[in-house]
Amino acid sequence: MSKLKIAGLNLDIVWKNKEQNFRKIENEFSSTEADIFLLPEMFSTGFCMEADEVADRNLETLTWMKSFAKSKNSAVAGSASVEENGKFYNRFYFVLSNGNFEYYDKRHLFSYSGEDKIYTAGTERKIIEYKGFRILLQVCFDLRFPVFSRNQDDYNAILYVANWPQSRVEAWKSLLKARSIENQAYLFGLNRIGTDGYNLNYEESSLVYFPDGREVSERNNNVVSSEWDLTELQEFRTKFPFLAERDGFEIKL
Repeated sequence: MSKLKIAGLNLDIVWKNKEQNFRKIENEFSSTEADIFLLPEMFSTGFCMEADEVADRNLETLTWMKSFAKSKNSAVAGSASVEENGKFYNRFYFVLSNGNFEYYDKRHLFSYSGEDKIYTAGTERKIIEYKGFRILLQVCFDLRFPVFSRNQDDYNAILYVANWPQSRVEAWKSLLKARSIENQAYLFGLNRIGTDGYNLNYEESSLVYFPDGREVSERNNNVVSSEWDLTELQEFRTKFPFLAERDGFEIKL
């Protein structure tokens, strides 16, 4: 398969209310078809530091994601607050329609909000394979660390999910485009909208880029979508083989 359609939701997350968020997502996506349905960072609760109160202990969010993926016969991806073995993680799930899943635990925790004091950082970079695409999973603050996301010719697309507030949104927009261009990869950056429980505001700022810097997204109400073409990407990389001249380095986690 050389084409892939991704639909992301600009979700006004209901603070600390998983069931309401699950129902909102189902309603918003009721008439949407896609290969991947993408949801924001901590989409079931909001980016919440009260992990002891909101974190999944019984796989609540993952269970819903499996049900949703099955109902859509597609994949669904997004992050959730999760408790495991006495530790909390900001976990980015990628769930298939058959119930199988992979996940990435956010590596770069946002110390400005105290996330690093509450959550445990992930210890590995995660690339998943889906319908012919190799996709790097990243969460919010990871965007500010280009070495961690540097393409070693091991992926052709990146998914960023975030709760990135309006007060710093220009950095979000600029860095998304930069990550796409420098890594010669399709990139989908999905942000939430609305106001969270800490009175932080979020503007509509979800963006999809082709690695020449073009935005390649469509909007329909709160749904942002894009169709990726692997053949087009490979032709672009062949014409401009910049990745072959990348510097070699080792990431120490």
